[in-house]
This record gives sequence, C-alpha cells and structure tokens, in this order.
Amino acid sequence: MENLIHSHDEYFKLDFLCSELSKDKEFSAVSDIFALLADSTRLKIFWLLCHSKECVLNIAGVMKMTMPAVSHHLRLLKDSGLIECYRDGKEVFYTAVENERGKILHGIIEKLMVMTCPDFKIEHESINENSEYLENQVETIKGVHDYLLRNISRRITIEDVAHQFAMNTTTLKTVFKDVYGTSLAAHIKMHRMEEAARLLKETDKNINDIAQSVGYESQSKFSAVFKEFYQVTPAEFRRSQALRNN
Repeated sequence: MENLIHSHDEYFKLDFLCSELSKDKEFSAVSDIFALLADSTRLKIFWLLCHSKECVLNIAGVMKMTMPAVSHHLRLLKDSGLIECYRDGKEVFYTAVENERGKILHGIIEKLMVMTCPDFKIEHESINENSEYLENQVETIKGVHDYLLRNISRRITIEDVAHQFAMNTTTLKTVFKDVYGTSLAAHIKMHRMEEAARLLKETDKNINDIAQSVGYESQSKFSAVFKEFYQVTPAEFRRSQALRNN
C-alpha cells in the first residue's frame, strides 16, 4: 500500500479491501446474478414467483407473453438456482427457492422499488394482506381447478362449482384469480384450447368431435375461440402440424 496516492492513513482497511477484491470467483458469481436480473421481464417473473406459485400458462397470461418466451426466462432462473419447480397433478408449478440468497434478493428488489416508486409500498401491502387472507382457501381452489380439468368436456357453470365446493360465487372467482392469475373462465378456456390443439395433433378425430371433447356443442363457436388463441382455424392448425411432421 506504499504507492497509494491518497492513503488517508487507512492502511489496515485498504489492505483488507484489496485482499477481498482479489476474490474474482466470488465477485463474478454475484455479478452473474445481477446480470441475470438486469432483464426487466425476468426480474418481474422472479418477483412474481417470490410471492406465488405459478404454472407457465398463468405466467404467460399475467405477463402478456407467449408460453415459449416465459419458458426461456424460467429456464435461466432455474439454472441459476433462483427458482424451482414441482408437479401437482398435471400441472408444473414454479416458485422462488426459499433460501437466504433468494430472500435477500427479494428484499433488495422491494426496497429499491419502494425507493424509486412511491406507490409501490401501498400496492404491495395490499397484495400481502390479500395473500394472507387466501392462504386457507388455496387447497379448495386447487380442488376446483382439478375438478374442472377432469370434466373439461362438460359445460359447468360457476354457480354449479360454487355449490359443490360450498363457496359463494364472488369468493370463488376472487380467490381463483388470486391463486391462478387469471379468471376462472379464462383459465379453463386456455386449458380447453390446449387440449383441443393436442387432439388435433395426436388424433384423427374430426373437428366436431374435438369441439365436443372440450365442451363446445357448436363447432363454429369452438373454431372461433380456437382462432382467437392460435390465429388459425382448427383445420389450418391440423394441416400445418401434418406438414411439419412430414
């Protein structure tokens, strides 16, 4: 430390700091984490998963992204050890890893958000209060979700579900949206369209039968909804898949 221009009589402290700065591996590891979260979309997904457990479909809906784009970010976050996944029935859910590193990063993100966005604190407190309120009802809502998937070919009303699971309709809709990130109707519609796409790719069923299989009595109504999701009609989708496989 003899050659320092500005020593300020802090030789011991500077010796220690220089020793720490030589730890390239440690600084590189920290730098990699900040680089990973430098992407605002990835940061949002990590923050979301610090507060909830979500499937790719829900994250795509909340973030207004395609499922492949969401999967790309999830893969990077998972490879870095910031998030983990688990299977619950047919669904794969993602959530932040509950370790010291994850908690510290989550805390840093929220403190910076409070400092830079004054309205964030009030909104965030509201989210936490709502999440605590919903905690005891999550299992019931999962039961609702699984029941609807098992009966995807039936047109079941919200009133029917509310009666079967002993919930009023308003609570059912509110809690479902908090747990899965989209309305009950929109979420089940997405599952219907996913199942329809699978049947178009993997079976020779005619389009009317597929419409019936996913709960649509009208083939024209089914085709219109399918086109909303995939930007092509069911027949066009099937042809494109056949060409891709040949």
